[in-house]
Amino acid sequence: MKTLITLIWIGMAAHAAAIDASFRILSPAFREGGMIPAKHTCDGKNLSPRLDWRGVPEGTRALALIVEDPDAPSGMFVHWVLLNISPKRKGLEEGAKPVVDLRRSEAQVSGNNGARRRGYTGPCPPSGTHRYVFRLFALDRALDLRDGSTREKALEAMKGHVLAEARLTGLYRRR
Repeated sequence: MKTLITLIWIGMAAHAAAIDASFRILSPAFREGGMIPAKHTCDGKNLSPRLDWRGVPEGTRALALIVEDPDAPSGMFVHWVLLNISPKRKGLEEGAKPVVDLRRSEAQVSGNNGARRRGYTGPCPPSGTHRYVFRLFALDRALDLRDGSTREKALEAMKGHVLAEARLTGLYRRR
C-alpha cells in the first residue's frame, strides 16, 4: 500500500509541473534574466513595465501579482502587490494604475509595497545588481483582502488555492 501512495504522489507532482510549465509571464521591456530599462525604475519615470501572460490554467478565478527584490539589504523588499486580477485579462499595460471598481467583475485589490504605498514602485537598489522577481499566481478563488493588504497577508490567504505560479526575473543596477 505504501508503494501505491508514493506512485500516486509522484504522478500528481508531475502533473503540477506540467501546468506550471505552460503558465508564463513575459514583458516586452526585458527578457528573463535581462536588465530592466531605467524608465521602469527610480532613475527614470518609475512606470511599471508592460506584462503579458499565457497559459492561465483552467479553473482560475483570480490572478495575483507580487514583485519582490530578494537582494535588498534589509531582506525581501516588496515592489508591487496586485490581487484579484481577472483571469480574462491577458496582461497589464505599461504604467498600470489599478483602479478598484466594485461595480465591475474585474475589481482589483492594490496591496501595500515595501514603501507602505499602494501600487508599483520601481527598482532602486542602493548598490550592486539586484534581482526583481515578478511572481504571477493563478488562484482557484478570489482573495478576501482589502486595499493596502501586505504581501504576507496575500501569501497566507493564497495557501491551498494556488493552481500555478509563473515567474519573470529582471535585473537592475543603478547608474
